[in-house]
Amino acid sequence: MNMTFLQEMFQSITQRDALLRRRQGDGTPPDHRRLVEACHRLLESDGEASSIALASRALGMYQRLEPAERLRFFERLASDFAAEPTEIDAAYARYAEQRDNDSLEALFEACEPRRQELIRRLNLTSGGTAELVRMREDLLGLLREHPEFSAVDADFAHLFGSWFNRGFLMLKRIDWNTPASILEKIIRYEAVHEIRDWDDLRRRLDARDRRCFAFFHPAIGDDPLIFVEVALHKGLPARIQPILAGEDVGIDDPEIADTAAFFGISNCQTGLRGISFGNFLIKQVVQELKQELPQLKHFVTLSPVPGFAQWLAERREDESLPEAVRETLAELETPDWHGDAERAERLKAVVKPLAARYLVEEKNARGLPLNPVARFHLGNGAELHRINWLGDVSKKGLKQAAGMMVNYLYVLEDIERNHENYTANATVARSSEVKDLVRKARKLAKGENTK
Repeated sequence: MNMTFLQEMFQSITQRDALLRRRQGDGTPPDHRRLVEACHRLLESDGEASSIALASRALGMYQRLEPAERLRFFERLASDFAAEPTEIDAAYARYAEQRDNDSLEALFEACEPRRQELIRRLNLTSGGTAELVRMREDLLGLLREHPEFSAVDADFAHLFGSWFNRGFLMLKRIDWNTPASILEKIIRYEAVHEIRDWDDLRRRLDARDRRCFAFFHPAIGDDPLIFVEVALHKGLPARIQPILAGEDVGIDDPEIADTAAFFGISNCQTGLRGISFGNFLIKQVVQELKQELPQLKHFVTLSPVPGFAQWLAERREDESLPEAVRETLAELETPDWHGDAERAERLKAVVKPLAARYLVEEKNARGLPLNPVARFHLGNGAELHRINWLGDVSKKGLKQAAGMMVNYLYVLEDIERNHENYTANATVARSSEVKDLVRKARKLAKGENTK
C-alpha cells in the first residue's frame, strides 16, 4: 500500500468535508469576505487534520465565487496577506545589530508574504495543487488590467517552481493504448497544430514513425503538464503538411530513421505559465529516443514563427528599406500568393533573408530574441539551423508567419555551450546557412543585389 494510514485518514476527512459541503450548500455563492475569514482561520490553525479540513472548505468556497467576487478576493490577497513593513524594519534592525543566524532567519521570515504560507496550507487538502493551479489561471487572466496583482502572482510562481521541479515530473509515452481520458486531453490541449478528430489523433500516435511524450505530476493526476509530438524522419523535415497528413516521410521502418523531429510542443496548464518544463522534456525525450533508436543522429524541431507576419507588415512602413523591397512585401496581401510560382519566388528572395534577420537580430526590451519560440529553443541550447520557405501553408501558418517554419537543431555536445552563451550574452547559435541569410538581409536593406 503506497499511502500510510495517517494519510488515508486525512484524505477521508477531506472527502467527508467536501461531501458535507455539497449536502449543506444552499446554492448561494459565498462572497469574498467569508473566504478571507476562512483563510485567516486556516493560517491560525495548529492541527494538521483541522488544517486539511479548513483548506478544503476554503478552496470549495473559492470555486463557488462569482468572477467579481474572485477579483475582490485577489485584492484582499494582495493587501491583507502581504508582508508587514513594520515587522521587516524591526527584524532588519535586529539583524543589523546582531548579525547572527537567528536574526537572519527572523528577517527572512518577516520578509515572506503571509499569502505564501496561506498557499502552502491550501495545498494540504486532497486535490489542492490542481485547484491552486486553476486559481493562478484566474489570476493570470486579471493581470493585464490589474498589474497590482503581480506580487501575488510572484508568490504563486515561487511556490510552483518548487512543487513542480524536475524531481517530481514523470515522463510517459502517449500512444493509442493510453487511456481515453488522457487522449481526450491531448486533443483539447494541442496548441500548435489542431487535432481535428480521433482519426487525426490516431495518425499522430499509432503510426510506427510517430512518438508522443508527456510530463505528468503526481498531484495533478492524469492531466498532462506538457507534451511533445515527434516524427521519425529520414533527413531534416522542411514542411509540416505531409507530417500532419500522415503521408510517407521517407521511411518504412523506424530503425532506418536518422532524424527525430519535434513538430508540436504544447503546454497544457495555463496556471503553470512561466514554470519551465519544456527544456527538461526535450532533453529527456532525446535520451529516451536515443535508447530506443540508437541510430538517430539528428534531433530537430519543425517550429512555427508566430509574430513574423506582423513584423513583416511593419517593415512595409519602414522607409529605411528600399522601395522595391516594400513593394515586394506588399504582394503578401495577394490572395493565395503562395500558389503563384513566379510571385512566390520573388517573395522568397526577400522574405527568407528577412526571417533570418528577425530571428537573429530583432530583440525585445530585455535584449533577447523578439520571437518567443526562438527564445525557448535557443535558451535550451539549440541552434537556429534552417529556415524553411513555405514550411506551413495552412491558413494559420500563412497568417502568423507568411508560411515560414524553422528547424532548431539540438546537438547534444553543444547544448550546454550554446545555453551558456545565450544566457550570458544573448548569443544566437546559428548555422552557416542562417548566417548567409542574415548577410543577404543586410544587403537588401542597402538596396544591393543579393545573388
